[in-house]
Amino acid sequence: MLILLFQVKKMREEYRKMDRVEMSIWECCELLNDVVDESDPDLDEPQIEHLLQTAEAIRKDFPNEDWLHLTALIHDLGKVLLLPIFGELPQWAVVGDTYPVGCAFDESIVHHEYFKENPDYQNPAYNTKYGVYRERCGLDNVMMSWGHDDYMYLVAKENKSTLPSAGLFIIRYHSFYALHRSGAYKHLMNEEDEENLKWVQIFNKYDLYSKSKVRIDVEEVKPYYLSLIEKYFPSKLRW
Repeated sequence: MLILLFQVKKMREEYRKMDRVEMSIWECCELLNDVVDESDPDLDEPQIEHLLQTAEAIRKDFPNEDWLHLTALIHDLGKVLLLPIFGELPQWAVVGDTYPVGCAFDESIVHHEYFKENPDYQNPAYNTKYGVYRERCGLDNVMMSWGHDDYMYLVAKENKSTLPSAGLFIIRYHSFYALHRSGAYKHLMNEEDEENLKWVQIFNKYDLYSKSKVRIDVEEVKPYYLSLIEKYFPSKLRW
């Protein structure tokens, strides 16, 4: 499915209302027991298993960065968009690689050849290197394709999470592989983005390679993650 700039704007406006449900972060984590990401060839288990495996692996190697532990736990919570209460969006609109819209599609984007069928590809307002943006404008000012990344980022921002900017950056851009794998779109980044990108590249190693058949004892680690949720989020969030 081809994603257009105006479609992304419409989707963000709709979900930014945060009027679907009110629940805690942990309650949302438990909802992921009903979610399987069909785009992930390495994982056929419920998503909450992946969240805990990622978080515990990072916790082991970065014991003093508690914000990073929590970021790992919640980075994929936006996948609840697949569930009926959140609109039951199709897989293509929730998971997979993300990329900027409103400027030229880089060839490093997976299946970039199909973008030639996208009307934005031929639109002279959108198909140049900068498109509607300017050099080093900062990724905060760039519209990304809609997916679970951007949704969870909006949830954190709208509910006034106190996670550091690096944590929010990870949540929003962890599927932006054209950037952190191929170095595309760096001309749109500012200095803060460049610093935060280092953390995405650290996180990405755990996100991709922490998947294991070793089960996490949820009840054993739950008190620790509840304490982090209380530190960085309100008790109940609007979704």
